[in-house]
Amino acid sequence: MTDLLADYPIIYETDVVWGDMDAFQHVNNVVYFRYFESARVHYFEHTRLLEVMKTSGIGPIVHSQNCRYRFPLSYPDRIQVGVRIPGLGEDRFPMQYKLVSARKQVVAAEGETLVVMFDYGRNQKTQLPASIRAAIAQVEGWALDGIPVWPAP
Repeated sequence: MTDLLADYPIIYETDVVWGDMDAFQHVNNVVYFRYFESARVHYFEHTRLLEVMKTSGIGPIVHSQNCRYRFPLSYPDRIQVGVRIPGLGEDRFPMQYKLVSARKQVVAAEGETLVVMFDYGRNQKTQLPASIRAAIAQVEGWALDGIPVWPAP
């Protein structure tokens, strides 16, 4: 599984539980978004973004998200979700996910979330704080003067 997630600096692991399945005996499509959400929060914990949110009132909000289903998951299984950020905008960034089945050793889904920085006190979007830019750069292995711009010009 590690080879399939080599390009993802953060990996979130969890079990597929019986309740994740639907009447067709595979993981329901909406559950994949819960897996992505858990992986996203795991990434945010590595960057201390949630701590910044608690002290400043500035934090992430989901703008949009999508999922491409590649292979059906079912119970029992253990999954890994790789998470990466390919670049940063002034006030937003995409997060990309790759979900891998341990039992089948295949990519089960890929997805993306567009995250916007939001000032919850003022109820409006805001710039990505420098401390968060630096933390994301560290996780992604970028030099501070070489952060990829998103969207690409």
